[in-house]
Amino acid sequence: MPESKRFLLRLDPRLFEALRRWADDDLRSINAQIEYLLTDQARKAGRLPAKRRSATRRAASRTEDRTAPGQASSTVEAGGQSAHVVS
Repeated sequence: MPESKRFLLRLDPRLFEALRRWADDDLRSINAQIEYLLTDQARKAGRLPAKRRSATRRAASRTEDRTAPGQASSTVEAGGQSAHVVS
């Protein structure tokens, strides 16, 4: 991962407190919350490429696509590995 850029950001105290509470709710640091929000908005605005899905998620999506209508589908994790279950 490339080294992060550092810069000073001045915020209105009320905005800072709102971000702090939101970060606490999402179990993130304030810095991580701000980066998450900016990244999300940059992607939505088409200014940043969409995040690539991991191989595990792609495989799960392909399996879900093959589930017949009316069948339940879930992913079960055990011992660090996941398995897709169709019932």
